[in-house]
Amino acid sequence: MRYSAIYFFCFLLLVTIGCKKPYNPPVIANVPNYLVVEGTILSGADSTIIKLSRTVSLSNGTPPKPVSQATLTVESNANSTFPLTEIKPGSYASPGLNLDNTKQYRLRIVTSDNQVYLSDFVPLQVTPPIDSIGFSVLNNGIELYVNSHDPNNNTRYYRWDYAETWEFHAKFFSSDITDGKQLLPRNPDQYVYYCFAGDVSSTILLGSSAKLTQDVIYQSPLGFIPSTSEKIETEYSILLHQYALTNEAFTFWTNLKKNTEQLGSIFDAEPSQINGNIHNTGNPKEPVFGYISASTVQSKRVFIYNTQLPREWVPNYPYDCEVDSLLIKQPISMVNQVQEYLIPLGSSELAISPIYVQNSIVGYTAAGRTCADCSIRGVVQPPSFWQ
Repeated sequence: MRYSAIYFFCFLLLVTIGCKKPYNPPVIANVPNYLVVEGTILSGADSTIIKLSRTVSLSNGTPPKPVSQATLTVESNANSTFPLTEIKPGSYASPGLNLDNTKQYRLRIVTSDNQVYLSDFVPLQVTPPIDSIGFSVLNNGIELYVNSHDPNNNTRYYRWDYAETWEFHAKFFSSDITDGKQLLPRNPDQYVYYCFAGDVSSTILLGSSAKLTQDVIYQSPLGFIPSTSEKIETEYSILLHQYALTNEAFTFWTNLKKNTEQLGSIFDAEPSQINGNIHNTGNPKEPVFGYISASTVQSKRVFIYNTQLPREWVPNYPYDCEVDSLLIKQPISMVNQVQEYLIPLGSSELAISPIYVQNSIVGYTAAGRTCADCSIRGVVQPPSFWQ
């Protein structure tokens, strides 16, 4: 009897799942064309970059639509103005702004259809320096963290973003290169074994000392790098940017983080309304996504070398790689495999090393380009700051 009940329950479950139909609410099916504003008004040597885009449906997988041909201006409450120039579709920039930190600032946006958007006036926050960037070695990787403090106890609210760069290598070293007629030993400037790649932070990184007596940020997490990652197989660098926030800006970023990164289980926070500080002057009820802050920025770069990490850590290569043996005269078919697979320009296979028999080259070991040419996933030239 008990098994019959179980079978009946499974039958009902299968029927229920099989009868499910996707439901797309009108608000999702008909996505409004809302304005999205990203960026911070920066004072100092760093450029102010503001990005404008329009909302799109997540279901169709299309990227945000950039908003071009708009006019952007930073304005102070003392009637000073600083224009921004469109540097690529949807991105507007101004070189280092020398702003007065006793004044307040806002952003004015005039779109190509003459819609005017204004952010609220905000104070210019002075960001304290970054004390240090460090990492903790865990069993399965490293945890990056930042330390900072404000001796005047004025900051309290912090935000970070970063750009990371790392050196990695191909699975195999390709010793020879084709000129379309023959294979020749590679010159050092033709090596494609070591390369460099990079990325930028994709999560919202926040810290607060509001509940502490002293304005101190201690080992605030920045991210985790697995022990199997290519990022730390040779050398890794992170360039961290630190911004001071007002309480209102910190609240905005905290709510945005909850709604975009911390939802998905019954234990996560409930979604909340995200209130920005940008408004359409002709239609105050129009939702506009974004929050414009004004601050100085502090930056710091550190390097992490594989010699600082456990020797037993081995990176996972992203491709399955095998070595083939290609002969000048294949014994059975008599085909010249080297001529067929390695000599043509643009071949999908690269020579790894010659095969010698009695001091004569009879063929080459070879591997797919993805396994022997790192430039497919990076650049050979090291960045100017590399050390």
